[in-house]
Amino acid sequence: MLKKLPTRRGGFTLVEIMIVVAIIALLAALAVPGFLRARKRSQATTLLNNLRLVDAAKDQYAIDTNKASVTPTCADLQGYFKSNSGLYNVVMGSMDSSFGDPKIASVTFYLNSTDQLPSIDTVGAFSDVVDSTFWSPYTSN
Repeated sequence: MLKKLPTRRGGFTLVEIMIVVAIIALLAALAVPGFLRARKRSQATTLLNNLRLVDAAKDQYAIDTNKASVTPTCADLQGYFKSNSGLYNVVMGSMDSSFGDPKIASVTFYLNSTDQLPSIDTVGAFSDVVDSTFWSPYTSN
């Protein structure tokens, strides 16, 4: 009579695989909202930084043209930005807050004269990640 050798077949059971998938799903559910919040906060910071760059370009334009109070156009400021950057590639005459980035929520943008800061309306699209003082001093009345 032949003896059958015991063969052990390795592998995971369906229950074990389901537990691992459930743990991964739980970790993803915890991490994704934080990631989305951080992404939106970085977009708000980018918008604020773009306002600072526009202000610096306006100041440089005023110095170069020797004018204390003039409202420059988008075309006037284009030369003060790095070529092929988001600020440089803005569509002339329609400088909106997205500065060529459609992922940033659109807000009303005011270029103002060179003796004033550029300003935006209160940005409600980012109210869940930043408070209203975040936009200071670039908010309009």
